[in-house]
Amino acid sequence: MPNSPATALVLYHYLYPDDVVSAIHVSELCAGLVKRGWRVVGCASNRPCREERQPYAPRSAWNGVEFRRIWRPGLRQASGFGRLANAVWMIGAWSLLALDRRLQPDVLIVGTDPILSPLVSLVWKLLRPRVRLVNWCFDLYPEAAIADGVLRKDALPARLFTHWMRCAYRRFDLIVDIGSCMRERLGKYGSAAVADTIVPWALVEPDQPSPIPAVERREIFGDAKLGLLYSGSFGRAHEWRGILEIAKALRPSGGRVVFSARGNAVARLREEVNQSGAPVDFVEFATADGLNSRLSAADIHVVSLREEWTGTVVPSKFFGALAIGRPVLFVGSAKSAIAKWIGQMGVGWVLDLERLESLAAELSRWAQSPEAKARLFRHCHAVYRREFSQRCALDHWDRALRALVFGGSRG
Repeated sequence: MPNSPATALVLYHYLYPDDVVSAIHVSELCAGLVKRGWRVVGCASNRPCREERQPYAPRSAWNGVEFRRIWRPGLRQASGFGRLANAVWMIGAWSLLALDRRLQPDVLIVGTDPILSPLVSLVWKLLRPRVRLVNWCFDLYPEAAIADGVLRKDALPARLFTHWMRCAYRRFDLIVDIGSCMRERLGKYGSAAVADTIVPWALVEPDQPSPIPAVERREIFGDAKLGLLYSGSFGRAHEWRGILEIAKALRPSGGRVVFSARGNAVARLREEVNQSGAPVDFVEFATADGLNSRLSAADIHVVSLREEWTGTVVPSKFFGALAIGRPVLFVGSAKSAIAKWIGQMGVGWVLDLERLESLAAELSRWAQSPEAKARLFRHCHAVYRREFSQRCALDHWDRALRALVFGGSRG
């Protein structure tokens, strides 16, 4: 190990104090690397995600992390034009950083916000060939845009974006995905980079399975014998088919499905619930202070993803559920990493519409046994601590980066 600490330069659109979930993860990665002996410089936009007219100071520090802010026009990230223009601006500014000789990183870590951020590798590999380049993939573009119907797969823009991303991925030394289904998609780009999987950890990590809070339980589920909760964002990537059917199948035995959600597909979800007559209820979205109590009130957490989105994203709700000691009912493709983890680790169920009645019967029997519930709660919590916790992820990052920087050169 050299006398001076190795330096990591981390590029992400939003970093501390932004409270966007991915920004929290990347900020905690920065702080975790500092604790493990790294010097870390985080470079983000000077515009907060939500209060875009109140810019941050150009320089700041937090938990040993040095922050540099890139000035960016105050274009609305919520608009299509603003999102694309902001991405072009940030990618261009980050690329120009390769000319700044005051920055001497050993490794450059690039996230996936804004969209197409990995394109900075084209410039950095050309101008700074000795810097090791790392990409942490939270989501894939243009694949997500194609799944969303924004781009047609065979259209010229999609083909151009795919070509540019192929060129970008081939410049990286290490590509970190967040699930096997994402790695499979990335493999089609033909990059020779080292591939690794490091998942985003839960933001709340209790030391033991969270007990069910009686008051919150009663307010959300009433006297239901089995409470299934979907908590979090519900957008166009998320699947509702299957959730309404399992709600109907569980109702005779006292099961209840509740949504505590926000997002651009919630209105459509409510319409589908009304039209189908499914016994599904909605409660207000939980505040940050009340989130742990809300999540702990459920017996099972519902996680969903449309099949065409498989591998473009991996819902982080899965890790949050296990962290508090709750199993997951996954509604999505059997090829998803979440479905595979559930099968391998025994931390829940994957919904199959062809065996809906038998699944409902299994869930009802499980709910009638306090011992079985407590046993599965403990098991899910133990699996999370062993496989997916923040400590595990940050230790994994530290090992992977040290192997990249100190373990020999790549051609």
